[in-house]
Amino acid sequence: MLQYGPFNVALHAAIQARGFSLETLRRRLEEQGITVSLSTLSYWQRGRTRPERADSLRAVRGLEVILELPRHSLLTLLRPSAERAAGPWLPLEELVPEPSVRDLLDEIGDPGDRQLTGLSLHDQYIIGPTRALTEIRTRTVFQAQQRGVDRWVAVYHHPLGLLPRSRTARGCRFGRVRMDESSGLIAAELLFDRALSRGETYLLEYGFAFDENGPAVNEEGRGFHTPQHEYLIEVLFDPAALPARCYRTWRPDAQTALKDSADLRLSSYHSVHFIEFGMAAGYHGIRWEWD
Repeated sequence: MLQYGPFNVALHAAIQARGFSLETLRRRLEEQGITVSLSTLSYWQRGRTRPERADSLRAVRGLEVILELPRHSLLTLLRPSAERAAGPWLPLEELVPEPSVRDLLDEIGDPGDRQLTGLSLHDQYIIGPTRALTEIRTRTVFQAQQRGVDRWVAVYHHPLGLLPRSRTARGCRFGRVRMDESSGLIAAELLFDRALSRGETYLLEYGFAFDENGPAVNEEGRGFHTPQHEYLIEVLFDPAALPARCYRTWRPDAQTALKDSADLRLSSYHSVHFIEFGMAAGYHGIRWEWD
C-alpha cells in the first residue's frame, strides 16, 4: 500500500497502524516547528485535498518520521499523474540559457525525465584558492515511474562557459557525452547497472573537474523541470579564498533575472549550504561576493 498508494489510503493505514489520533499527530508536528490544522490532516487522509505547497510537503516528511515510515514513502505517492504533470513541468530550454542544449540532447537521444522521479539530490561545488570552480560532485536518488528505465541524462552549464577537464562516476557509467565548447554546456548520459522495475529506486554519483587556474566564479546552482522532493546545495571554499557574503538565489526561468531570496552564513569549516523540501520548479542556487 505504501508503495502504490494512493496517498490518502497509505496515510490513513499508517495512522491506524500506529494508533495515533489526529490531535497527537498535530501536536507532534508542532514540536518539530510544523503547523498543520486538524481539518487539514483529516482532509489529507480522506482524500479531499492533497499536500502540494512547500510547507505542506515538509509536514508530510514530518509525518513519515512520526509514523516511523521509510524515508520518502509518503512523499513519493504525491508525484503528479500524467495529467497533472503537464502544469508544473518546464521545458529544459526555459531553464538553460544556451540554445544548443536541445541539439546536445537530440544527439544523445534524451529519454525524458518523466520516466524518473527525483527523490533527493545533493550538489557540492568546490572553490579553489584562486576563486575558480575546481570540481562539482552530485549524488542523487531516483525512482522509476515505469519499467525498463536504465539511464539518466545530466546537463551542466558552467557559469563562465568552461568545459570540464575530467569526469567521474559511481553507481553508474558514462555513455554518450556531448559538449558545446562555445558555451561551456555539457550533456552526459549516465547508464545504470540494470533496467529498473516500476517503483524501484536508484542511487548514483557523478562529478566534473575543471582547470584550477580558471577564472573566478561567484555563483552556482541547478535548474529543475518540476518540483523536487529534496535538494541540498553546498559550496565549499578553500581557506585562501573565503567570500565576504553569501546569498540564496532563485529565478523561475532563464529569461528572468536572478534574485537573492535569503542571506546564508559561512560555517567555520568554510562551507555554505541550504536544503529545501518540496521545492518549486526553476533555478535554485547560491551567489557570493568576494569583497
